[in-house]
Amino acid sequence: MVNFNGKIINKETANLSINNRGFAYGDSVFETIRVIHRKIMFWEDHYFRLMASMRIMRMEIPSTFSPEFLEEEIVDLIKARNLENKPARIKFSVFRKEGGKYTPQFRDIEYFIQAWEMENAFYLLNDSPYEIELFKDHYINSGLLSTIKHNNRAINVLGSIFASENNYDNCLLLNEKKQVCEALNANFFLVKDNHIKTPPITDGALNGITRKQIIEILKKLPAYSFSEESISPFELQKADELFITNVGIGIQPVTKYRKKEYEDKVAKDLLAKLNMRARLA
Repeated sequence: MVNFNGKIINKETANLSINNRGFAYGDSVFETIRVIHRKIMFWEDHYFRLMASMRIMRMEIPSTFSPEFLEEEIVDLIKARNLENKPARIKFSVFRKEGGKYTPQFRDIEYFIQAWEMENAFYLLNDSPYEIELFKDHYINSGLLSTIKHNNRAINVLGSIFASENNYDNCLLLNEKKQVCEALNANFFLVKDNHIKTPPITDGALNGITRKQIIEILKKLPAYSFSEESISPFELQKADELFITNVGIGIQPVTKYRKKEYEDKVAKDLLAKLNMRARLA
């Protein structure tokens, strides 16, 4: 069951024909959103990132695409799926209308919204062993396109296969300058002493919503200093702590990279503050 262009229909593959431009050319962007009891977490941030992504992809933004309208579309699907009193994960996908080849025949768009029930309303710390490695077969290009959630995710797919085949829980992706930019499915943070840093989006890091929330939290905490700056792979084994962040998991501490094992003190502290921020959002 999906919300397809404002209509709730019982078809998960709504309009995904072979001619769909998202399918054929990756001409699509999406948002992954967390909803708790019909309340959309950090909705304003998600909305403005979606609008920015559509502009970067030079899609025609409908005049109806106000925050209120899209919020209502999401809530309508939540109601139809009987998820009003349950935590839910939303995927809001936007793609250009069919027509043309590489050059689109139309600039205007269609969209569909999917919803799944989640197990937990707020974030829980996963303190199980979590080992990572570098994925070096392919590189992320630093630049504006890497900062948005489009569906050209070949590197993430290949990196995930590499991680699965080698029994890693995740991998870190590098840009063309051999700088760490993100994990396969999340933003990346490094802790050394009381200083925390994350790669800037100019290095190819996704402009993540949870990343933004963590940065805002850190800037208000006198116990830590914070910076957005490039991270070399050589810094990883010198760090005290590594963690990754996204909308689905919140914060995931890394326990091991090669021969180095890490603490999770900062991750625990920030996760509690992230949950409080989500409750007040």
